[in-house]
Formats: sequence, C-alpha cells, structure tokens
Amino acid sequence: MMNTDKIADKTASAGTHSTDIHVVPENNVLSNWQGLSGWNYYFLIKFALLWGGYLNFHPLANLVFVAFILFPLPAGWLRKIRHWIAIPIGFCLFYYDTWLPGIESIISLRDQATALSFDYVSEFIKRFINWSWIGAAFALLVGYLFVSQWVRITPFVVLALVWLNVITIDGPSISLLPSTNTTDNNAATNTTSSSASTNSSGSGQLSDQAPPTTENLTAYYNGFLQQQKQLITQFPASLPADSQPFDLLIINICSLAWSDMQAVGLADHPLWSRMNIMFDNFNSATSYSGPAAIRLSRASCGQTSHEDLYKTVDQRCYLFDNLQQLGFTNELAMDHSGAFGDYLKELREYAGIQAPLQPKGDAKVEITAFDGEPLYQDLQVLTEWLNNRQKENTPRSATFYNTIELHDGNRSAATNQPVEYKKRLQPLLDDLNTFLDELSKSGRKVMVVIIPEHGAALIGDKMQVSGLRDIPSPTITHIPVGVMLIGAKAPAQATLHIPEPSSYLAMSELVTRTLDGKMFTEDTVDWQKLTANLPQTPAISETSGTVVMRYQDKVYIRLNNANWVAYPQ
Repeated sequence: MMNTDKIADKTASAGTHSTDIHVVPENNVLSNWQGLSGWNYYFLIKFALLWGGYLNFHPLANLVFVAFILFPLPAGWLRKIRHWIAIPIGFCLFYYDTWLPGIESIISLRDQATALSFDYVSEFIKRFINWSWIGAAFALLVGYLFVSQWVRITPFVVLALVWLNVITIDGPSISLLPSTNTTDNNAATNTTSSSASTNSSGSGQLSDQAPPTTENLTAYYNGFLQQQKQLITQFPASLPADSQPFDLLIINICSLAWSDMQAVGLADHPLWSRMNIMFDNFNSATSYSGPAAIRLSRASCGQTSHEDLYKTVDQRCYLFDNLQQLGFTNELAMDHSGAFGDYLKELREYAGIQAPLQPKGDAKVEITAFDGEPLYQDLQVLTEWLNNRQKENTPRSATFYNTIELHDGNRSAATNQPVEYKKRLQPLLDDLNTFLDELSKSGRKVMVVIIPEHGAALIGDKMQVSGLRDIPSPTITHIPVGVMLIGAKAPAQATLHIPEPSSYLAMSELVTRTLDGKMFTEDTVDWQKLTANLPQTPAISETSGTVVMRYQDKVYIRLNNANWVAYPQ
C-alpha cells in the first residue's frame, strides 16, 4: 500500500522548488531579440563601398535603421510587417547614401529622360554595371556566409555603426571649455565692403583661412554670393565716333572640358595655339546646357546661385542686350533645333536671346543626337552664317552659336552606331580650325570666343559614372576658353595665357575693352594691357541641390543643403 503522506510531502516539495526558479515567459521582451540576419550583408556592402570612397554615408540614418530592425518584437504578424517595411526603406536608404542624383533632380529631368533614344538609354545603363564590383560583392557574400556559421556578425556591424556615429559628432552645441570661435566672419563680410563697387574690377578676395568646417564653408559660400551681387560690367552709353565695326562670334560647345581633351589626347590640338588669349583656369559654374547658356548670356553680372538663374535679373546683366544697345545686331545659330530640354525656350525666357534661329541652309547631317534629332555639320552651318553676314549691311553683330556634336550618346546617321568621343572631337576641332581660315580669307573683322558649356564627364570618378553630370565636379566645369581676333592688322603673337581663376564676368569685361574695335586697325596690340586686372572668380559650381566649391586648394561638396564633405578622390 502506497504511503500517501510521503507522496504528499514530495508533491509539496516539488511545488516549493518550482517557485524558486524564475522562468522567463515567452512573451517577455528580452526573449524577442534577434540579429540582423541577412541585413548584415547589406551593411557589409556599405562598409566596403564607404572604405573605397564610393558612398556619401549617413551614419545616424543607418544607425536608426539598424535600431528599427533590431527592436524586439514578438513573433507573429508584427515581425512580418516590419520585414516587408524594411525592404523599401533599406533600398531608399542605400540610394540616399550614394552620390546618385537626388529625387528632385530626377523629377526635374523626367521630361528630358523620356525624350532620349532607347539605344542611348540602354548604352548609358550598361555603364552602371561594373563586373569587378559584382565579383567583389559575390566574394563578400561567400565570405559572410562562411564566417557566420561560427561568428555572430551583428555585434560587429552595430559596433561599426556606433563608431562611425561617434567619429562624426561635432561636439556639444554649448562648449564646456573656453574656446575661440572658428568661424571666420571675414569669409562672409570682409569682401563685401571692398568689392561692393559697381564695377567689374574684382578687387578684394574672399578669405579662406578659417578651418573647413561646415559653418565656415557655408559662410564662405554665402559671402561669395553676396560679393558677386555687387559686381557688374559697365558698358558705355554709346560707342566713340571713330570706333571700328566688327563682329563678335561666341561659339558655345556642349561637352568639352580640359579633362576630356586630355583623356583622348587632343589637349594640344593646333586650334588652341592659334588663340590670342587662352583662359587656362575658366570655370563654367554648371554641368548642364540650359544653365550654362543662361550664365553666359548674363555674363555682365557676377555669378548667382542656380536657383536665381530662373528669377528676374537686372537688365544690365544681359551681355547680348548690352551689345544690341550699342548697335550690335543679335544673331543665333545652332547645329540643332533647340527642342530638347526646351533649350531654345530657355534662351528666350531666361537668357534674353530673342534673335531668330538661323536656317541650316544646305548643311549635311552626319550625326544623330542622343534624342534622335539630326545634327548638322558645324563647318557648313558656320559657313552659312558667314555667307549671310557677307550679304547683310549691318556693320556689327553679336552671334551666339551652339553645337551639341560632342554630347554623350550621339550616333552615326549612316550606321546608327555610337561614335566614340575622339572621333567626334577631332573633326569638330578641325572644322573650327578650317572655319577660322575661311574667316581670315573673308576679310571680315571678327572677335571669336570659343567657350564650352561644360565637360562631357568622359572619365567618371567615385561620385559619378562616365557621362553623368548631375554633380558639377571640377573635371566637368574646368573648360578651355579661347579668344582670337580675325582680320586684325597687328601680326600674330604667341598665345597669352591667363592662369587666374576666371568665369563669365572676365569674358564680359574683356568684350567691353574691345568695343571700339580699334585693336583691329592698330599696328600692335598690347595684350597684357588688354587683359590686365580682369575679374577673378573663385571656382564654385552648382546644379539643382548641389554645390561644389574649392576651398584651401581642396574641393568640397554640399548636397541638398546637408553638411559639406570633402569631394572623394
């Protein structure tokens, strides 16, 4: 017979013992911690790209994203919802961390993108495929899967993100120790007083002595804009009675920078050695055609922000209008129609160029543009302009000529195959050289200014693939600008090079110094005097939402009004 007392004692003892053990309920928050799982590979990819300088990494945003993924949620529908929500967030965050164009920029260019030919779009997409990177990503994936069998990767990823956040902290808003103010007020105000005259002498320089902090770089940029607002080229009310008539021909070339010519070995083309003046350090201030045309046409005022290009401006800023007031008939010619991107429309509305577009005459089509439009041979279009000038009885003209023969994606009209850049640049430079010969034979007095819009981004960098120009990097905005007098009495001399940082205001000032035309009839031309004290403009370039600026011989970039960062080299 079983001893019921002993059984009762054992049962009581077991019950007492069970109350001494603290079992964690399954729904307790501490039991819901999980690792990053596959997201570890996502962050390892980012760390690798960051190490190579290919990301505009945002440490805090990524740390918040990790916290969102790691937050302990009970098993069930909440975890599943978080999983699906995290995927688009992760994609957007990755895009945000790249140097790719911002959403605003993409939206603003959506109409142009739809006008591009299918062949060009396909070719451009292929540039984003880097097989070396794909191979490295695969190797990293295999390494991650192998190591994760024995090592938990999540703690290392979290620690890395915490460390990246710590090293990017600027410090407390209120300093706990006495310190000096690192913001150099002179960067914003020193130049304003010395350069606030309404001439274009360019006297007074911005101070770049302060440390390159975000605050100091912003102050320098704002000071630059304030300084430029005070600068304007003074045109005479009328020309002197003994002035000599001549033509001003501005040849505006799309997609030509020093870096492009160097990449294809044409930086020493004979065309440039023929120039009387070469600006060796000219900044286009933009990487897009429309803004470039507006900046050139408003050359008679200081440089403005990108946003101000599309606002009302002082009428005295318009170079071609100033020349028209002095008797220079305005003329417009292009090797294209100006339809893409509403280019011709922008010339009318924002550049102040109202002259009718010159017909192409019998010019042949050898190149098809990136949008499928026919492009006419530049030499023949320019020759048509010259023939028209010979027939006209107007003594003076100011002509804006634009060519997009070098634009990315142009194809052969005969074969519809892409034509490599060098095979388009060589004929263009040769054509311009030949045209200068035709001008010389014509007997006309012409001041020719060759000034590209921007570069072609032929060589990509860590921020942009080849052909992408959303970010106006120095390799894109550093353009060759040459000036030549055709029909001058004085014998040709060696090219005078101007090494100082220059931009459109210097070109406008140079034009005003030649308005009387007497340099065409003088026995000698004092080029040193003609180019002395031309306005100097710091190398600052902009597109929508992006500013690239040189400061203390280094290049910095600001995207969407965020902090300034050093341009990756």
